[in-house]
Amino acid sequence: MASIAKTVVATGVSSGLGFEAIKQLLSQQAQPYKVFLGARNTQSTIAAYDSLAYDRSGHAVTVLPLELSDLKTVKTFSQQVLDKIGGEKIDYLLLNAAISEGAEKPGPGGWRWCQSLVVNHFSQHYLTHLLKDKLIESKSRIVVVSSGAIRRITDPSILDEMLKGGSGADFMNVYSATKFVQLLGAHWWRRELAGQCDVVACSPGLIPGTGLGRNSGLQLTMDMADAKPVATGAQSILAAFTRSDFPSDPDQIFLTSWGEWWSKETIEPSLNKDLQNKWSWSKEEIEKEAGITA
Repeated sequence: MASIAKTVVATGVSSGLGFEAIKQLLSQQAQPYKVFLGARNTQSTIAAYDSLAYDRSGHAVTVLPLELSDLKTVKTFSQQVLDKIGGEKIDYLLLNAAISEGAEKPGPGGWRWCQSLVVNHFSQHYLTHLLKDKLIESKSRIVVVSSGAIRRITDPSILDEMLKGGSGADFMNVYSATKFVQLLGAHWWRRELAGQCDVVACSPGLIPGTGLGRNSGLQLTMDMADAKPVATGAQSILAAFTRSDFPSDPDQIFLTSWGEWWSKETIEPSLNKDLQNKWSWSKEEIEKEAGITA
């Protein structure tokens, strides 16, 4: 491998779809990658990547502790990443982590919001804030792994009550709502970083072979409409790394699993800028909510 290595910082790649996406990157021979990933269980994640047969003379994988429901670890993770990268670039920030849990329980660590919202949106939005200067310096591409489930949210006024910790909302409604809020954040970052970084939201499609539904009791099967194998879903994520045929309308940031850019009409509820601003908290607002001191 003679090419200069590209650097990927990633969440949600310890197993399942995210693991498969990184596995496919590491299988490439022409382009080397340095991957910095956060994991709740670092030992099992290191073992999983150690078991892969990839060219370690070109590629490199660094596993760092990260628990997305605890934003103190997000702050530590970001600093460790920046320290290890040093003067090099971040080519890609991959935000893939997600859980599917209802809002029956109180929020984690005193948060007023349910754990799914903290993990699926706020923690990764906070990570982007913490890496912002390096992302701008690097002219990075930020890839937000979204879901077609965002189409279930046609009335965003329900979000405030549904996503509170202890609201009792079921996992499917909470998952759809948190992915919708995450998409609001992607739009906000697209506006915030316009001309400095590319922001792409993408859907891997319906992938029964992941662990996303493990806490929900939902059984996803390959005989469902539009179901795809894990390897195909990973390819849809990686397509968002390389696509350059951006629509002329900057609001069209959502790349579907069949390779098309969703129309504005399809994602219209997420285009409200006031709504984007409402859910895209500043770093300081997030730290105040999470009880993080400077």
